[in-house]
Amino acid sequence: MRKEAKIYVAGHRGLVGSAILADLDRKGYTNITVRTHKELDLINTNEVSNFFKSEKPEYVFLAAAKVGGIVANNTYRGEFIYDNLMIQNNVIHQSYLNNVKKLLFLGSTCIYPKNCPQPMKEEYLLTDTLEYTNEPYAIAKIAGIKMCESYNIQYGTNFIAVMPTNLYGPNDNFDLEKSHVLPALLRKIHLGKALMEEDWNAILKDLMRYPIKGILPSDTTESIIKKLDEIGITRTFDGKVTVHIWGTGAPMREFLWSEDMADACVFLMENRDFEDMYSNTTEIRNTHINIGTGVDISISDLADLIKSIVGFEGAFKFNSDKPDGTQKKLTDVSKLNALGWKHKIGLEQGIYKQYKWYLTQ
Repeated sequence: MRKEAKIYVAGHRGLVGSAILADLDRKGYTNITVRTHKELDLINTNEVSNFFKSEKPEYVFLAAAKVGGIVANNTYRGEFIYDNLMIQNNVIHQSYLNNVKKLLFLGSTCIYPKNCPQPMKEEYLLTDTLEYTNEPYAIAKIAGIKMCESYNIQYGTNFIAVMPTNLYGPNDNFDLEKSHVLPALLRKIHLGKALMEEDWNAILKDLMRYPIKGILPSDTTESIIKKLDEIGITRTFDGKVTVHIWGTGAPMREFLWSEDMADACVFLMENRDFEDMYSNTTEIRNTHINIGTGVDISISDLADLIKSIVGFEGAFKFNSDKPDGTQKKLTDVSKLNALGWKHKIGLEQGIYKQYKWYLTQ
């Protein structure tokens, strides 16, 4: 990509898009186009068509998506499949119609089967049943991969698809109902520490920045304590605090710092094309690329690591009556490494950076 090339980053306010936007800026790209949801509804076909016709971007990063954790995925199943399919269909199709030189589509490693062999290789796609709780989202992302592949094969486009592992970093979603596991744990443990220390200023600051349904900053301390208890941050009469965590704590998960993910995406857009993603020309499939670290950790150990970084001295209680989701999700990143990229930020360093960022908000 030329530094002055016109680049459209779809979803620039989210965790993924904001990291890509910042990475492009750091690397000297000067002609970047963005739109807020209010300015451009990517679900609306006419709006997307008009945008591409008028703006004519040369390169597209498709980071816009409806995302969330287990609770959100399992609760808003219809929204997750419809919204994501519409966003993808509109942006990918208009990129083809308007001669976009290259597009990068971002998915998720939830595309792989629930009982997928570990670590998960790209070739394991569509070999078994998906995890039920996020099946609608996964189906949408699989459709995005196949849309990119199919357009490349039929129309000669240069659309590549990447599947990042669990991401965390600046501009993460800390909504306790809709966030992923790491930011949710970080926030609950932070609130647990503040409650244990009776640091009401820290609690009020948190609630004002990230409102929790049913809790108002103007509530009495007794009311706030009661409502925190309802969301799994409990305090006994002697001041001991327990943070309740969804599931058994046994599942293994892999986490990637969002700025590393952005660096990988820009690297691929700069240096690799669709033709670099496959060797079998008879049946072209599984051309997507995993982006991850190749290292995982149990949810229980993750909670302990965050506890140490935050300085929380309370306890954890795992709610085993809640679903765990897939037991192990570890990406095989050998394909990406062979293409010339490897992550830089380890998990402990990343959580330190994440918590420092969180405290400044």
